[in-house]
Amino acid sequence: MRHVFQAFVDQLIESTDLDDLRLGMAETAAALDLSCFAYLVLPSRPGAPPLLISTYPSSWTSHYVEQQYHRFDPVIIQSVRRDKAFEWGLGLGPEAHSEPARQLFEEAARFGIRCGFTVPIHESGVAIAAVTFAANERAAAFGRSVRRHARILPFMATVFHAHAERKLRARDQIDGVSLSRREIECLNWAAQGKSSWEIGRIMGISHHTVAYHLDNARTKLGVRSRIQAVARFVAAGRKT
Repeated sequence: MRHVFQAFVDQLIESTDLDDLRLGMAETAAALDLSCFAYLVLPSRPGAPPLLISTYPSSWTSHYVEQQYHRFDPVIIQSVRRDKAFEWGLGLGPEAHSEPARQLFEEAARFGIRCGFTVPIHESGVAIAAVTFAANERAAAFGRSVRRHARILPFMATVFHAHAERKLRARDQIDGVSLSRREIECLNWAAQGKSSWEIGRIMGISHHTVAYHLDNARTKLGVRSRIQAVARFVAAGRKT
């Protein structure tokens, strides 16, 4: 166990991006007989999508984010209410008290996500993220695996969150200048040739708000025009 955990920490330290972090957690979860994991960062504002790093089927995670399932996912609701790790699944708490929540559990099961063990991440008493280890197994079998590693999983989740948070902060910087997520997103679309009107339609905001974010980015980067701001963005290797 010590060898597995040390290898996990080494991978996180040596990681260069979020994909490296994902691979490190995936390999460690597999070594502990836990088939998949998900790290979800709760959105900081209403209507914004959560950040999700996981080895769940991409068809499920895309659907989950698009439908904003985190708003009534009983696992996320439980993570907000408590700071202790817990098991969940059909027949386990937290139970689905609403029809949408029950349907979510049943839908997730069709993608092979039948039961899990979730570690809430709280800072200053506020829930900000959750790390879940899940499996397509009977709850009893999965429970035995979780209990075998119950002391190490919360620590793994906390260490993973710390490294992910550091990578996310770095991702929101250009040449050492910190930009907001909205500013980064507007620059990204502008780098792809989109007009302020088009960016507004894509992001669901007005073109005036897009202009506001681009001007803020321009000022922070210390350049005179939006074109120069976009050029700095692209030169930093940020275009996606």
